Amino acid sequence: MREFELKNGIKSVYKQNPETPRIALTLNLSINDEEKLAGTYSLMSRLLMQGTKKYDNEQIATLLDENGIQIITDMKQDYLRFRVLCLNEDFPKAIELLEDLVKNSTFVEFNKEKEKMQGELMAELDSARLQISDAFVKTAYENHYYGHTFTNVLKDIDKITKENVLSAYKNIMNTSKKVITVVGSVEDNEVISLVTSAFEDLPNNNNAKKSFVKPVLDKPKKVEVVKKDAQQAQIYQGWFAPVYSEADYPVMMVINTILGSSGLSSRLFRELREKKGLAYTVRTSCEAKELAGLFNIYIATEPSNIEISLQGFKEEIEKIKTILVGEEELKNAKNNIFGKHQFISETNFQQSTSMAYYGINGLPFNYFDTMAKKIKAVTSEQIMECANKYFNENSVIAILHP
Repeated sequence: MREFELKNGIKSVYKQNPETPRIALTLNLSINDEEKLAGTYSLMSRLLMQGTKKYDNEQIATLLDENGIQIITDMKQDYLRFRVLCLNEDFPKAIELLEDLVKNSTFVEFNKEKEKMQGELMAELDSARLQISDAFVKTAYENHYYGHTFTNVLKDIDKITKENVLSAYKNIMNTSKKVITVVGSVEDNEVISLVTSAFEDLPNNNNAKKSFVKPVLDKPKKVEVVKKDAQQAQIYQGWFAPVYSEADYPVMMVINTILGSSGLSSRLFRELREKKGLAYTVRTSCEAKELAGLFNIYIATEPSNIEISLQGFKEEIEKIKTILVGEEELKNAKNNIFGKHQFISETNFQQSTSMAYYGINGLPFNYFDTMAKKIKAVTSEQIMECANKYFNENSVIAILHP
């Protein structure tokens, strides 16, 4: 792995994986200011593929298709992401197209793309699962940029103008920290030369700080969604959790695995589905953004089982807060994490994506190596301490029912 820095300070890395036919690049740009209207950034990222000063959207699509190049733009709440995947021999052309998109997008087809996005969001919100997930996140991050869910976007989308989008992109381009990661088998000097030539003139601010504050959950919250045609109840309960850079994060990863992210072997699956027959689906997840993490338990069950399911959540949370995890269960949880990581980091595309994620969060590009050591060192006592620290009375409960 060879790290290099462009003259504008953009931290970059090239990992050479010999004899792999495809090369992947990720360019992340930090988000430092919250959008004034929910959905502005998402619409902006969609419009980036609609045309440049040189090519219209049909010409872009043709060039990508003819050269077997994939370019994906998407918006995360902490960063804007460009990703490229192509055959090794097409990397120069891919870099040329990416440079054009980054520097010369015209954001044409604005009204058409806004209408299309609005329709897609409305269609997705027909899903009960998405409705309750939306309500859960919006309630957890109430009055915060991280709470700009689909329903909030639909409230604001008619107000978004092309000028809003142009201003947002200009601000991101001029004020953001940027990182570039490349993984493939092309000769490293060629990769560095192409990346440098294309992106060394971009504005870059490695000292960029967020202008919005860390979200706070200082009281219990509960929200209910009534969907008359729902066939089952769906429940989320969640707590704020550590972020990647915090010492408790690897401990919470192990807790998440033990409680519900390891499928058939997880505690919640065994207790609520196998033993009590309460669940169609039950699982946990833990998502870390830059300023806050959010751990949650999710269950789909009969409407008559809502209260007993919540009681089941409470019992399992209480167990992990008061009873030390056994050595075998702890070992299995750690192995599960490492197995999953190996599965989601097999390809050059996956590796480039994860390294850029670490980089934009101010962590070393090979951060999982450090994280793995920390996970291996997690003890049962640390798990109990972490569970008591985060699983307090200030939780968010979201319930969808008929």
